[in-house]
Parts: sequence; C-alpha cells; structure tokens
Amino acid sequence: MPKSATARRVAGKEAVPYAETLLPTRRGEFRLLVFQEPGKALEHVALVRGDPTGPEGALVRVHSECLTGEVFGSLRCDCRDQLDWALDRIAREGKGVLVYLRQEGRGIGLGNKIRAYALQAQGLDTFDANRRLGFPDDLRHYDYAAAILRYLGVGPIDLLTNNPRKVEELGQHGIEVRSRVAVPSPVTPHNHGYLQAKKRRSGHLIDL
Repeated sequence: MPKSATARRVAGKEAVPYAETLLPTRRGEFRLLVFQEPGKALEHVALVRGDPTGPEGALVRVHSECLTGEVFGSLRCDCRDQLDWALDRIAREGKGVLVYLRQEGRGIGLGNKIRAYALQAQGLDTFDANRRLGFPDDLRHYDYAAAILRYLGVGPIDLLTNNPRKVEELGQHGIEVRSRVAVPSPVTPHNHGYLQAKKRRSGHLIDL
C-alpha cells in the first residue's frame, strides 16, 4: 500500500492525503487518511482495514455524510444503519475500505437538507422537496472517491451499495467493480416513504 503522498490521477482528479493516523475503534484498528478535494473546502476520509490491495480484491463502501442520521439518530433515513453494517462487514472480513464523502443531503448541504425535511413534512417526497428548492435529484459525484481508491492501490472491489449509479460512476472513473453487495435497509414507519422514493425514482435496489 502506498506510504507516500504521491498523487495518483483518476479522470483528472488527484487524491493526496494530508493527514494520517491509526484509529482504534470498537471494531478494531483502522488506518484513517484525510483528503482535501482540490478546489473545494471538503475533507473526505478513508478508513482502511488490513491490506486491501492485491488481485483478490477487497470490500469497499463509498458512503456520503449524513449528520442527522449518523450523529443525531434521525429515523427519516437508513444512513446510520448502512454505515454501521458496512463497517461491521469490513471488520469481519479483516480488510477493506470505507470512503466517507462529505456530501450531505445528496450534495445540497445540511441547511438545504433541513429545508427539504420541512417540505417533506408537508407531503413532498425527498426528490420533489429537493426540486422545490431548485436542486436536481442528486448532486453527488464519485470521481474523487475513485481517486482515493486508486491512491490506496485497491484492486478489484466488491462494492457495498444499493445504488446502481455508484457502481456505474466508479467504473467510469477507472475502478473495477467486480460485484455489488446489497446493503440491508431496515424499514420503519419513519423511513418507509423515503426508501420507497429512492427505489421508485432513482432505481435503488432496495428490498421493501
């Protein structure tokens, strides 16, 4: 695995970590690297377990930030459940990578996400709420995640995701996605409409 901060290019993007440490967690020790995306005030994180390089490949989760779900325990989404499940799976496997992207609210930011929540309380689904605020359905991109994975030297990956767009975009940016591993999405009365909208309107492969 690369130890220097030599930049590696993927589709015009560079991934250069500027901070790194070993992080003890309740799931064991991870290598934590912080990347600052060029031209943006965004700090993305890679959590690396074991050595994910080599032709045998590794489990990878590319996960977008969700402050309300992951920190405050919001029941409106399944983000915290997916994050915990992915980290548990990587820890059990003994090797893998979680790329944590600072793309709150499908890329519209925390404040606009909360404004969208208020519109959802009036009956709009998550996509119509974003559109009412003047945003497209999803502003997230995965080109920089691909750059991070290339920097880490990760070979073919088994991607933990329900989002087919994520599989497609990583592939377009030079990452070999060998397989897609479905991530459980526990359904509750609070998130059922949200999950249903993701499945119906953006093609997420969710078993409801």
